[in-house]
Amino acid sequence: MINWKKIDTVLLDMDGTLLDLNFDNHFWKEFVPLKYAQLHGLSVPAAKQQLVPLFKTMEGKLEWYCLDYWSNALQLDIAGLKTELSGLIAVLPHVVEFLEKMQQSTKKVFLVTNAHPDSLALKMEKTCLQPFFDAIISSHDLGVPKEHADFWSLLQQQQPFNKQSTLLVDDNLTVLAAAQNFGIGYLVSIIKPDTRLPKRDITDYPAIEDFRELMAGL
Repeated sequence: MINWKKIDTVLLDMDGTLLDLNFDNHFWKEFVPLKYAQLHGLSVPAAKQQLVPLFKTMEGKLEWYCLDYWSNALQLDIAGLKTELSGLIAVLPHVVEFLEKMQQSTKKVFLVTNAHPDSLALKMEKTCLQPFFDAIISSHDLGVPKEHADFWSLLQQQQPFNKQSTLLVDDNLTVLAAAQNFGIGYLVSIIKPDTRLPKRDITDYPAIEDFRELMAGL
């Protein structure tokens, strides 16, 4: 799938790409509604009815990924709740194997995530993946999410890379579209970002079920 000789920079998303999206899906779809229901004396279905439209309005915006924003909006300690549920944080199959291969190569490897710094710190603490990256960039540091065109030019200013010889692996199709418009040369998506959910049918981009498929030819 990938001609590795033509790639010198690898950009990797975190949630749903390196880490099982089950943690985030369960957190926002079940755990937060439960805590919100308890706070307001609601049933969980009633809490979900209130929260789902609220979440929908922020999708693709930096606020959607901002723990401070949601702590304020919902009057819940979102960072604290994430720590409470952190036993669910898990690395997807064959990710470490792939990162070890990358480490043995001469390629630059950047973790490029929309995750809020508190969430990012918790996940790095839990997974011990931090040493594998030449740099870790959160969209909160740049002020725009990865779905936005400006993110990619700001990223390139901070960490210079050649667009044509760069690979981005990300489960978010909107992010991949933004990167494609910017001119990133190689794009790969993830068929099963959440191990508890069925495989996705992805037709717009090359897609892998796990990282063994990318390791061919490395």
